[in-house]
Amino acid sequence: MAARTRLARLPALRHWVALPLVFAVLIVAAGLTMRSVPAFTDADFSVDAALSHGHMPPLTVIALSINVVFSPAAGVVMIAGICLFLLLVRRSPVNAVATGLVAAGSWVSSELFKLVVARNRPVSTAVFDSLTPEPGTDSFPSGHTALAVALVIALFLLARGTRWQWPVLVLGAAVAVTVALSRVYLGVHYPTDVAASFLTSLTGASFITGLWNKYGLAVLARLPFLARLGPVPAPRPTAY
Repeated sequence: MAARTRLARLPALRHWVALPLVFAVLIVAAGLTMRSVPAFTDADFSVDAALSHGHMPPLTVIALSINVVFSPAAGVVMIAGICLFLLLVRRSPVNAVATGLVAAGSWVSSELFKLVVARNRPVSTAVFDSLTPEPGTDSFPSGHTALAVALVIALFLLARGTRWQWPVLVLGAAVAVTVALSRVYLGVHYPTDVAASFLTSLTGASFITGLWNKYGLAVLARLPFLARLGPVPAPRPTAY
C-alpha cells in the first residue's frame, strides 16, 4: 500500500504561497526587461542566427520530431497516459492525481507568464534557414521546454526514494535540455526563453506541491469512487 500512496505528501516549501509569488514576480520582471531592451533581444537573436547557418539534416530531423512530441496536444496525451497507467494499472489514485496535478500545473503555469510578458518570437525571415516559422507574442517562456521540465519534476517525485530516482532525474534533465536546445536550433525561441522555462515550471511546481499537501487528500476523500481503484489515505492535519 505504501508504494501506491507514495505521493500522499510531497516535498514542499514552507512558504509555498509567498515564495512562488516572489519568484513569479522576478521572472515576469526579467521577461519584460528582455522584451523591452533591444540590446538583450539582439544578443539573444545572435545565437538563433548563428545556429541557422549550421543546420544539419540529422539535427533538423531530431529538432522537428521534438517539436511534435512535446507539442501541446502531445503533452496532454502524455500526462493523461501517465495518470491512467497509475490509476488503472498500478491501482494508485493518489499517485495518479498528484502526478497529473504537478505535471499539468507546472506546465500550464508557463502559459500565464506568456500572457503577461507577451514577448514576440524571433523573426523567422531574419534567420538564414527558417525551419518552422511560428509567429506570435508567446515566446517567453518556451511551452515545449516547460512541458519537458514539468514531466521531469512529476516523474522524479514519483520515483523519489526508490532506486529509479537518480536515473529518472539524470535522463529527464538530459531530455529537458535537449528540448530547450532544439527550440533555439529551430529559431522559434530565444535562449533566455528556454532558460526561463526551467524557472517557470519549478515555480509552478513549488506552488502546486504545497497546494496538494494542504488540500489534496481532503479533496480525494470526497470522491469515494476513487477508493474502489486503490487506497486513499485519510487527510491529515498540516502545519500550513
